[in-house]
Amino acid sequence: MTTTTRTLPMTVPDPGLPARIRIHEVGARDGLQNEKGVVPTEVKAEFIRRLAVAGLSTIEATSFVHPKWVPQLADAEKLFPMLGDIADVGDVALPVLVPNERGLDRALALGARRIAVFGSATETFASRNLNRTIDESLAMFEPVVARAKADRVHVRGYLSMCFGDPWEGAVPVSQVVRVARALLDLGCDELSLGDTIGVATPGHVQTLLSALNAAGVPTATIGVHFHDTYGQALSNTLAALRHGVTTVDASAGGLGGCPYAKSATGNLATEDLVWMLDGLGIETGVDLDGLTATSVWLAEQLGRPSPSRTVRALSHKEQ
Repeated sequence: MTTTTRTLPMTVPDPGLPARIRIHEVGARDGLQNEKGVVPTEVKAEFIRRLAVAGLSTIEATSFVHPKWVPQLADAEKLFPMLGDIADVGDVALPVLVPNERGLDRALALGARRIAVFGSATETFASRNLNRTIDESLAMFEPVVARAKADRVHVRGYLSMCFGDPWEGAVPVSQVVRVARALLDLGCDELSLGDTIGVATPGHVQTLLSALNAAGVPTATIGVHFHDTYGQALSNTLAALRHGVTTVDASAGGLGGCPYAKSATGNLATEDLVWMLDGLGIETGVDLDGLTATSVWLAEQLGRPSPSRTVRALSHKEQ
């Protein structure tokens, strides 16, 4: 969906990159769960509708985590049924995060057909986020994934702290590979590698992806999820694209962080990603102007400007 009349960025294709990328939009879940206040359910639903109209085909809608832990998403049962009209704007997937079997029950009861589980590559973060060891969390996910697959539900496995941990420091590549391989062995259809505190660099990205391939993890099953703490999110994304990765997580307006890791800043902004991909001639199906307008609208609802550089540039001057 491209309706822009802008002449910039100029398209200069790179034949070594994929022709098309699927953006896994996480703003409505990962972004809004990090807001200090609770966003009204009606605003969340309108945000998701606008993202769909702008051409995002995968929009993570909400989380079925206990409200005690993530009160910002306590309205999942109210929100998800409000999104039935999303089908009117095209073939849009609405995955949801589930922490355990109870969360799965809640999601399936509302007709969710794509779910995600959220694991950790480090013991400290697993303890703080899931109150379990890594192996205990994998055991918790096992029946969730098995039941979902038996019901032909698509399962994504998030793996956080893949490149660094605020408590443990550098995370050995072999450690990440072990947990990633375990999630895939449980039956996950795809993996999302999270740079939760934004410390990755392009060489590190390439090394991890190569190590995963060597362990039998196909590139086609891998998505990347970068945070922009040190301004490296786009360069790390480009390194992943050169490796053949075709799924990239991003958050409209650069919303988000991680409520359990205070050094985690915002996610890679979807607009910044689309600007780069448009310039490379890589198809996304996303209308950048419509997406920017959506983030400007949401920023008004939140009462603060968008952190996305592209949103700020396009909303203050004509290109």
